[in-house]
Amino acid sequence: MKREIRYIDSSTLDTLFSYIVESSRDGLFRVWREKTNMKEENFKFDIRMYRDLGDSFNEETIESSIFHSVQEQAATRLCRNHRIVNVNGQFPGPTIEVQNGDSLEVKVTNAVKYNVTIHWHGLRQMRNPWADGPEFVTQCPIRPGASYTYKFTITDQEGTLWWHAHSRWLRATVYGALVIKPKSGSSYPFPTPTIEFPVVLGEWWDRKVISVLRQALFSGAAPNISDAITINGQPGDLLRCSSQGTTKLTVNKGDTVLLRVINAALNQQLFFSVANHKLTIVATDAVYTKQFTTNVIMVGPGQTTDVLLTADQQPGRYYMAARAYATARNAPFDNTTATAILEYKSANSQPILPQLPAFNDTNTVTAFSNQIKSPGKVNVPTKIDENLFFTIGLGFFNCSPGPRCQGPNNTRFGASMNNVSFVLPNRVSLLQAYTQKIPNVYTPDFPRVPPVQFDYTGNVPRGLWQPVKGTKLYKLKFGSSVQIILQDTSIFSTEDHPVHLHGYHFYVVGQGFGNFNPSSDTANFNLVDPPQRNTIDVPVGGWAAIRFVADNPGVWLMHCHIDTHLAWGFGMAFIVENGVGESETLLPPPSDLPKC
Repeated sequence: MKREIRYIDSSTLDTLFSYIVESSRDGLFRVWREKTNMKEENFKFDIRMYRDLGDSFNEETIESSIFHSVQEQAATRLCRNHRIVNVNGQFPGPTIEVQNGDSLEVKVTNAVKYNVTIHWHGLRQMRNPWADGPEFVTQCPIRPGASYTYKFTITDQEGTLWWHAHSRWLRATVYGALVIKPKSGSSYPFPTPTIEFPVVLGEWWDRKVISVLRQALFSGAAPNISDAITINGQPGDLLRCSSQGTTKLTVNKGDTVLLRVINAALNQQLFFSVANHKLTIVATDAVYTKQFTTNVIMVGPGQTTDVLLTADQQPGRYYMAARAYATARNAPFDNTTATAILEYKSANSQPILPQLPAFNDTNTVTAFSNQIKSPGKVNVPTKIDENLFFTIGLGFFNCSPGPRCQGPNNTRFGASMNNVSFVLPNRVSLLQAYTQKIPNVYTPDFPRVPPVQFDYTGNVPRGLWQPVKGTKLYKLKFGSSVQIILQDTSIFSTEDHPVHLHGYHFYVVGQGFGNFNPSSDTANFNLVDPPQRNTIDVPVGGWAAIRFVADNPGVWLMHCHIDTHLAWGFGMAFIVENGVGESETLLPPPSDLPKC
């Protein structure tokens, strides 16, 4: 049986969003749609979704189209109006809900004035980096007026991920939740929730974010901080002109609520808590975890955390609140508190605020992080083929062009990994350069260890403050077992860095403070039940050890998910070579791959 629902309101050009899914007996069908007013300039997503329903699956009879419209439009926050780029006229963009095993085709048509790409954050994209999305890494950008179709399959993943723009700072407003449900007939490894609710944390600027970025890159200074933290696009009751739009979630006493918490903020780690309610952690980065209960969580940019909440308090109204965790010494940060309201049905009392940690409460962060583990014993690589050590952090460049720059001591801020400040190409993507053997785009000599050893978290000599710019990649053989030590440095300041690896989940086998000691620290690695993540918050002034098997061929970006740091050069990329046979070989490029 094939069914279709389509919603069209030509008078307002409302959202078009429909699913058609095949089912042999019960007409299995899911429809999601949103209604929003839209303007004349837009950028569309046309999506086809295929669902494997076993013996009844017949791809030829399935048709599906979801129409998104993305535009630059007027938006009002904090008593001020300006224009933002968003999806479907919504901020945040629509939640895309799929099942494990679904295949999607997303045709993106760009009708705004900026180059655009879309990254499906946390999806493995097996053998298919063409659908990953980072600009000039796996594709050239989608130019204004052009289109590109992302084709990918959800492979053995369940939980909360998200999608966002991966072009300059457009992801400040171009993002949304990606919810992956278990396959039909399967269930969650925890009690079925009564309510599921995405909580998307973000940042809001009172001016165009592209202008904020341009000013920072021109001056060499750090960019202006955001004007508000947001929950589902709204600052909440505690900020001016914001009460009317405050996000609300209504519950009945006794409900079990699954909050899917996503940190979509550009530049800020965030604490999150719900007044008078305990949070039970059940998953991080779309991987189930050993369950534990806490009053507060910390979510780094790019990370997701699924928590269960039981509505077991006196019926009333309770704030869900988010506030910064900021670790860089003497660096300004957005110290606003975003709020949403959890309200019991028929309650009208004044909402209660939760107690959030101080902005620099690293002890709370460490205690929380140390509790995140896999549900049971996992298969961690133990025989390491590639043992890598990457220093990470900030640096400074001499003022050029001058005569004056606004970084410390007339310098420009920079960032690097192993003293290499990453420079993206601009005439072809790295993936195209690799597969087509195009010369003079990159070099495969990213250093496996720092070029100079030093006291990484101590007093760093000035001669090591300036990194070297380059487009350097590191090659991995298919199937190799990889360990990376990510070591924070104290150039300018130590800082907690959320490092994201595209195309992979990895085991976090160890974390600590100070300089990594290969003798004593390795002995304490958790090789039994470490958590799996796609984004690891490297402790401030410390290190993190991750392991994975290079089982996904292609070119995969690794970078800090603080977008300011990425713009300054905090990134690198791996080339994972093909293995043996079709199942270990990179897929060919799609015919509509954007041209530079």
